[in-house]
Amino acid sequence: MAFLFLDYSFFFVCFLSKLSCCSEINMQLSPAVEAIVDIMSGTAGGVACVYSGQPFDTVKVKMQTFPSLYRTFLKCMAQTFKKEGIQGLYRGSMPALMANISENAMLFLSYGLCQRLVRLACQTNNDTRLNDMQMAYSGSLAAWFSSIVICPLELIKCRMQATREMHAAGKSAIKVSDCTASAVMRAVLQMEGVRGFFHGMTTTWIRDIPGYFFFFWGNEFTKSLLTPAGKTKDDLGPLSLVLSGGLGGVALWVVVYPIDSVKSRIQVMSMAGERGGLLVTLARVLRREGLRVLYAGFTPTIIRAFPANGALFLAYEYTKDGMTRMLLRP
Repeated sequence: MAFLFLDYSFFFVCFLSKLSCCSEINMQLSPAVEAIVDIMSGTAGGVACVYSGQPFDTVKVKMQTFPSLYRTFLKCMAQTFKKEGIQGLYRGSMPALMANISENAMLFLSYGLCQRLVRLACQTNNDTRLNDMQMAYSGSLAAWFSSIVICPLELIKCRMQATREMHAAGKSAIKVSDCTASAVMRAVLQMEGVRGFFHGMTTTWIRDIPGYFFFFWGNEFTKSLLTPAGKTKDDLGPLSLVLSGGLGGVALWVVVYPIDSVKSRIQVMSMAGERGGLLVTLARVLRREGLRVLYAGFTPTIIRAFPANGALFLAYEYTKDGMTRMLLRP
């Protein structure tokens, strides 16, 4: 909790720093310092993303994994709240927080580095802003690295969120009352070894590499549309940043949602001994339950995507801008 307080406090200071300074700054930091700024900014974005959308993520995972139990978003949320209380909706929030902090720190660190690679490939100098498509390619490349971090953490989160249903079906020895991140980690290590944490790795790459292309393209394209003539994207206010980030998040999930459904199945059902990659699991789901089940939980995901990713980009942009201003201040 102390960490969250410091993180939000720092974001607030950066927010005020940007609002109080309207002058144009030629932002030139060394690559090493810029990498640290990207990590801190991604961390702030990860914290904001989790706490603005975790209950919807819990509902999404339950509906993806147990579509026959939960036909609608509201029914799933109501039953979870009735049987497990508010903590049931936030179950898995600690690994989700760890996952989002790790993912977004790695994502935005890699995003900055991949922008440099795209500049080299396109022979663009450092003073020229990359266009929307170039930023999208940078985000897609960055997702390869962040997926390695996110896969084991998402596995822990998904298994925690599905504990009650798996235990009731006799497929998990962990009770809801005993379900903690450390308990799930111990179970994975004992039953499956270190490799068990990487169930769904290939599917995570297949989801994230194209997904983050649309994520960053949607964000940058919307910012371009909202930028007035004679201004730059750096002049956009908080509402525009939230709108751009929110639409970027929606674009990601519209494109990759069926793949994410398969990924959740792989990571949850592997604890019961079911094996299979993307194609095997997809064929099994289509044969047994049909195409429609791949979109179970789509509604809470889209509802969550807008505020969560809007908050992510708002925190990221203001933290990065505020830190840069403070570091460049004479």
